[in-house]
Amino acid sequence: MIKNTLLAVLALTFLKSSEITPEEKFIPRPDHIIIVIEENHSYGQIIGSPNAPYINQLAKEGALFKNSHGVAHPSQPNYLAIFSGGIQGVKDDRCLKDSSFQTDNLGASLLKAGYTFKGYGQTMPSAGFTGCYAQKSELTNAFLYGRKHCPWVNWLGSGENQFPDSLSQPMTAFPTDFSKLPTVSFVIPDMDYDMHNIGGPGDSAAIRRGDEWLQKNLSKYVEWAKTHNSLLIFTFDEDDFESVNHIPTIFAGPMVKGGLYSKKINHYNVLRTIEAMYNLSPSGDAKEKPITKVWKREKH
Repeated sequence: MIKNTLLAVLALTFLKSSEITPEEKFIPRPDHIIIVIEENHSYGQIIGSPNAPYINQLAKEGALFKNSHGVAHPSQPNYLAIFSGGIQGVKDDRCLKDSSFQTDNLGASLLKAGYTFKGYGQTMPSAGFTGCYAQKSELTNAFLYGRKHCPWVNWLGSGENQFPDSLSQPMTAFPTDFSKLPTVSFVIPDMDYDMHNIGGPGDSAAIRRGDEWLQKNLSKYVEWAKTHNSLLIFTFDEDDFESVNHIPTIFAGPMVKGGLYSKKINHYNVLRTIEAMYNLSPSGDAKEKPITKVWKREKH
């Protein structure tokens, strides 16, 4: 019996190691990752746009994925997908205030493995806020904060795969000393600055607001990250229905080989890449592989 058990363990170990490709062995482990998600714009609306100079600067300096895609329409399922490896049966933008998921997710996996996690939402009224919406825009009279764009809020609690309210924070709590950042954090601009609320003279203004917000709030981190083994992941939830959910995704950091990458990826590939960086088990049932060919192989 002992011999058979040992053989089974060895076989399982060999199977797991054989599933790791040579490229996956060189996936880095950043000290910090920030994931920024913007709203409802296609690759062609952002890349090359004069209204998004900072985003295009990041695209030139980092890894730009020209075949990146959302996994669904409308917004909310995409946020759930990139955080938990599945859409949790949600196919619309309805408020999930009465939901309390206990499924696998990135935040819980990081905590179980001894790492740290936080989500930061601009215009979130307070830490641990679980309401659907908050604060009206003076520009458009639309809401600024939307729970549907902050996926981690759906796992607040004390049950399996859940985590405390203190890990859900307004953007005002975002540290100015970047060494105090958690291992992984989501940073979600509100709907005046994530390109969601059009307002003003039209869509070009929304793109400019989003680009200016990103530069104002994250450019110092991007520069700091270059010498501190840290990574920015910038992406969109979905496109504007004009193409096959084709969105911009950019990786920027010292471990990234800058360039234009044509391999097709989606939100599940991005999540699986982060999980692979910290040797976490895959969340959800998605079978997509981590992104491997964009990494430098030297230490940082």
